[in-house]
Amino acid sequence: MSIPGVDLLDLDRFQRLEHHAMFERLRQEAPVYWTDHPLPGAAGFWSVSRHKDLIAVNRDTATYSSEAGGISILTPDEMEGEAGGTDPRGLMMLYTDPPKHTRYRLLVNKGFTPRMIGLIEKYLQHRAVLIVDNIIERGSCDFVDDLAAELPLQAIAEIMGVPQEERRMLFDWSNRMIGLDDPEYANEDGAAASFELFMYSNELAKKRREDPRDDIVTKLINAEIDGDRLSELEFDMFMMLLTVAGNETTRNTTAWGMWALIQNPEQYAALAADIDGKLDRATEEILRWATPVYHFRRTAMADTAIAGQEIKQGDKVVIWHTSADRDETVFDSPYQFNIERWPNEHIAFGGGGPHFCLGANLARMELKLIFREILERIPDMKLTAEPSILRSNFIGGIKHMPVTYTAGARKNPAALPVS
Repeated sequence: MSIPGVDLLDLDRFQRLEHHAMFERLRQEAPVYWTDHPLPGAAGFWSVSRHKDLIAVNRDTATYSSEAGGISILTPDEMEGEAGGTDPRGLMMLYTDPPKHTRYRLLVNKGFTPRMIGLIEKYLQHRAVLIVDNIIERGSCDFVDDLAAELPLQAIAEIMGVPQEERRMLFDWSNRMIGLDDPEYANEDGAAASFELFMYSNELAKKRREDPRDDIVTKLINAEIDGDRLSELEFDMFMMLLTVAGNETTRNTTAWGMWALIQNPEQYAALAADIDGKLDRATEEILRWATPVYHFRRTAMADTAIAGQEIKQGDKVVIWHTSADRDETVFDSPYQFNIERWPNEHIAFGGGGPHFCLGANLARMELKLIFREILERIPDMKLTAEPSILRSNFIGGIKHMPVTYTAGARKNPAALPVS
C-alpha cells in the first residue's frame, strides 16, 4: 500500500529537505516500502529505510547485486537520454560484485595505502592554510565555492596527478554529471562531461607512461594482480568515480557540517574552544548529519525477505543511507546535531562489507584539516542567505552558502593565493 504524502521520486521535496519526515514515517510504518516508477517501461523498487536492514543488504553481496542492475534506481537501459553512453556495469568498481569487485579493490588500493595518505597529509595541511588565507581578509565568501570545495578538489587533483591549475575542470565535470535534475545545471550535458573526463584521463595516462610519478594514475596503469591489469575503459571509469566521489562527497559534508555549526552556535563555540578534545567526535557527527550519498540500489539475485517483506528475484532494492542515519533505534535524538554524540554508528561511508568507502580515511583527514583551520581562525561565521540545495534524491548537495565573518589576517602573507 502506498502511504499518502510519501513520494521518494519527488526531487523538489528532497530539495526542500522534506525527505527526513517521509523516511521517519517509513521507518515506523513501512520499513521496506514499494514504489511504482512512473517512467514507461521502468520497474518499481523497494526502499529499505532502517539502519539494521541497510547493513544486512549492503553486506550480502551474493543476494543483493550492484552489478546486475546497477546502483541507480533506474537501470542504465531505463534511463532517458543515455543512448550511446557507456554502461558502467562490470566496469566501474561501484557497479561490480565479488570476486570482480575484490580484484578492482586490490588494484586501486595501491593508490590509497596508509603511506600514500600519510604523504599527502602535510601537503593538505599547508593547502588548508592557504584556502582560509584566500578568504580571511574579505569578511565574506560563498562557503561552498571558496572553502568547502577547495580542499577535496586539491586533494583529488594531487592524488590523480592533475595539475592544480586544472583542478576546476574536475569540479565542472562533477557538477555536470551529478546535477542534471537541478535547474542550475539543466542545460549541461552530463554525457559530454563524461566524455571530456575520459579523454582527459587517457591523456593523463599517456603522460604518466612517459613520465611516471608518485600519483594514483601511475599506480593504476602499472598495477597488476596475477598478471591482470585495468583495461583502458576500466581505468577511465575509475577516474570518473574518483572525480565524483573524491570531491562531491567531502565538499558537501563540509558544507552541511558548517551549516549545522552555524545553526548551533553554542556547539560552534565549544568546538572552537577545545578543537583537540572535540574534533574527532564532531567529525563523526558531521558525517552522520550530512550523509551526502542518499541512496544506492541493489538487485535481488534470488527470492528473499527483508524485515518480513518478501522480495522476488530481480526486484530492485534501494538502501537509503540518509534514512538509516536518522534511525531512532540507533541514534538518540537523531534530528539534533550533537558534536558530543558517542557512540556514533553512522553509515555515511556505507554499511560495511566489500563496498565500504575506499576513501574514508582520506575524507576524515580532509574534514579535520579544513575544520581545524576554520575553527582556529573564524569563530563567528554566519549565514547571509539560506543555502541553496541541490535538486536530487541521490546526492545531498549544497550548491551555494553565502556567509559573513570577522575579517582576519593571512597566516602566510608571502604565499601566492590558491588559484
